[in-house]
Amino acid sequence: MPSSIPCSARYHEAFRIMNNIYFGIDTSNYRTSAALIDSEGLVLDQKAVLLDVPEGKRGLRQSEAFFMHSNRLPGYIEKLFGAVDPSCIQAVGVSERPRRVEGSYMPCFLAGVNAAREIASALRIPVYGFSHQEGHAAAVMECEGNAPSPCTLFFHLSGGTTEALLCRPDEKGYSMEIVGGTRDISVGQLLDRFGVASGFPFPSGKMLDDIAYEALEKNDFIMRKDERTGVIPKIRSDEGYFNLSGAETRLMRYVAEHKGEPVVRIAADLFSSISELLLNTAQYLSERYCTSDIYMAGGVASSRTFRAIASKSNTLEIKFGTPGLSGDNAVGTALLAKRIHETGNSNSGK
Repeated sequence: MPSSIPCSARYHEAFRIMNNIYFGIDTSNYRTSAALIDSEGLVLDQKAVLLDVPEGKRGLRQSEAFFMHSNRLPGYIEKLFGAVDPSCIQAVGVSERPRRVEGSYMPCFLAGVNAAREIASALRIPVYGFSHQEGHAAAVMECEGNAPSPCTLFFHLSGGTTEALLCRPDEKGYSMEIVGGTRDISVGQLLDRFGVASGFPFPSGKMLDDIAYEALEKNDFIMRKDERTGVIPKIRSDEGYFNLSGAETRLMRYVAEHKGEPVVRIAADLFSSISELLLNTAQYLSERYCTSDIYMAGGVASSRTFRAIASKSNTLEIKFGTPGLSGDNAVGTALLAKRIHETGNSNSGK
């Protein structure tokens, strides 16, 4: 299903007065996305659609993802460009790698990079390259014209990543220092592996989230000790880091021994346990690094259940952004292109 973000009320007015526009592209391993924003950081239009994963599979090969992105992007670009005067577009932002570190690389991002370079060449405008992770940060921190905070505790919670980072804006986008997170599998992988083993299609997080939300809503998103299933072990954080493979082992054993049985209680217990772990980790890291500015983004951060549980916290105020901008999206790369272009810094030509 396409991710839908309502267009700004200024949509048509922005085009009428020939406002400056910025274009973003992101081709992650599981979503193709393109977006247009205006000079105030408001989303004008965007399209973000999950890649098709064959039934029973737990992911895609990079060659498969690259092929799908390359076939989808021309249609998305044509749709978005059909509503604007291309001369209004000032720059293109694109995700070119997973993280901004040496050696970070995934072929699927080349589909977006190739498209961005072709657009920039045709329009004779700069193209700015960023990491996918920086795009996530910008989408929740800089949308609607917000200025990025000098230093935030940023959690990237996606299908393949569970990291806590100290995040600071700089002349290239964002510098990010890992200060916590998983030491083995990600939260998204834990959810997907349990979901697929239980008979749900990949990715399974959204369906498990809906099941857990319905179950926990009855108790105001509080799971009592006597409601715990005993399947999921207590997951503890050690100075901001934790392991999830033990929980995966217990869950896989449960599924094998209870094939075909409803997973409502297990899903509720799983989301409660993960939420407790992430909130405890955020509390520890916010105190250790003396910051109360906490953001979370990524597909897992769009979970209704996790957000509802987090809202009950009396000690933490976590900022998520809209659910549509928590998952993979091109809005973040467009926002970063706007910031870098307007401040006169240049990382173009990557």
